[in-house]
Amino acid sequence: MSISRATQRPQEQISSVQPGLGRLVLRRFDPRHDSWEALTRLLHRAFSRLASLGLHCSCADQAASLTRERALAGDCFVAVCNGRIIGTLTVEGHDSHSQCEHYRQRSVASVHQFGIEPKWQSRGIGRALLAFAGRWAAARGYTQLALDTPFPADHLIAFYRAQGFSLVDVVRFAGRGYDSAVLSKAAAARCGGVALPHSPGEVPHAASPGPFA
Repeated sequence: MSISRATQRPQEQISSVQPGLGRLVLRRFDPRHDSWEALTRLLHRAFSRLASLGLHCSCADQAASLTRERALAGDCFVAVCNGRIIGTLTVEGHDSHSQCEHYRQRSVASVHQFGIEPKWQSRGIGRALLAFAGRWAAARGYTQLALDTPFPADHLIAFYRAQGFSLVDVVRFAGRGYDSAVLSKAAAARCGGVALPHSPGEVPHAASPGPFA
């Protein structure tokens, strides 16, 4: 796990009202009010497509205790629509113990446990969460934001490339029966126009969460 944990900044939040969708908010996961069990079930649903392809990430069936452990290694954010969590990701600082050389670099932050409710995919929510993660990284002095996804999942790699990520390595992480594509991009200091736009053309996705899947 990451050896450093970011300072909590509860004020980090993006809110938007989208026609036909309602009020959408990006905010931190709050264990005082949010449920680890519900978040885990969301990840199970988000990763079910990959599991059906034989790409078994931990997020497809992990226990709530592991979801919590991994989320607390960094900062866990959620996308909320009208009070219901519909997406999530966790952002970590550099991981000096990772099997992936790129993740061990001090300038690199990484995305983990990234998933969107299946029926909410293809609406720009994943793109907004990634942009939010880029701002998180830049605000803490990281110059790169990285993640990994199953190398056989061409549709996910295409999605990440469309968000500005480039392939930097292919790694076989311990415990996985497939190679993982490691992708990285420059961290952005601003979210730009991130307002959870409705984007019917966005590729449905549920990303592989990192080296400890």
